[in-house]
Amino acid sequence: MTGLVVAAVDGSKPATAALEWAADDARRRGAALRIVHVREPWAHQYPFHAVEGFTDSYGEFCEGVLAAAAERAHQVAPDLEVTTELAEGTVVETLRAASAGADALVVGSRGAGGFSGLVLGSVGLGLTGHAPVPVVVVRRPHRDEYHEVVVGFDGSPHSEAALEFAFEEARARRARVHAVYAWEAPIFSPFATGYTATMHEVFDEESRSARLRLAPWREKHPDVPLVESAVFGHPVPALAEASLVADLVVVGSRGLGGVRGALLGSVSHAVLHRAHCPVAVVRLPEGKR
Repeated sequence: MTGLVVAAVDGSKPATAALEWAADDARRRGAALRIVHVREPWAHQYPFHAVEGFTDSYGEFCEGVLAAAAERAHQVAPDLEVTTELAEGTVVETLRAASAGADALVVGSRGAGGFSGLVLGSVGLGLTGHAPVPVVVVRRPHRDEYHEVVVGFDGSPHSEAALEFAFEEARARRARVHAVYAWEAPIFSPFATGYTATMHEVFDEESRSARLRLAPWREKHPDVPLVESAVFGHPVPALAEASLVADLVVVGSRGLGGVRGALLGSVSHAVLHRAHCPVAVVRLPEGKR
């Protein structure tokens, strides 16, 4: 961990929820918070939602967004070290650069320019597929604390990276890690002889495999409780259900079933849309992809 959390803000409600989450996360980690607002060169040509007291120009709007965000961050965590940055460029590329080397980049699910019916906007989707650091997407304020971090695990290198981040978050929150290991059934005819017995054998074997794969993580992080769930079915519903009583869901950007070269896998994409709490998408370090 580098001791820095980056939050992207644009004055929208989802961005404010992300800022609050980021401030609280930085406080827990003992890290600093950098608040970034991206000023797109052409944006002054279009209508925007001005914040109170800054309606005269687009420049004042940008400065107002940052000032309001810094004030809100200090309300969440009064002793937090907070810096602000007004950057210019395209949003996704600029935030990628601004977050390089940080512990995490935190964004809202939709920005000020997003369509109201969308669960996840283009910026959130673009960053989760491209950012060099874990990206946490926050949809709404998350007030309840369950002291549990859920992580999707399938034994792939991407899920190993997700596990590492999940343990970091759980340690900072004094929470436990709940590893969800899901697989889909092999194709058998339900009328085949011994079908039920075979499925029980598959379940037992997959459960045993999950325990063996997770055993080194128990040894590596003895101070963080770890529980696992072996789920017979698709991982997306399993992770969505687990998110109902979680503070955070962590997934790798791709899993074992991902298409080589894809930036964001189907499971990660679906979890971003269906989870009931913030979602962190973790990519492998550059040299391990």
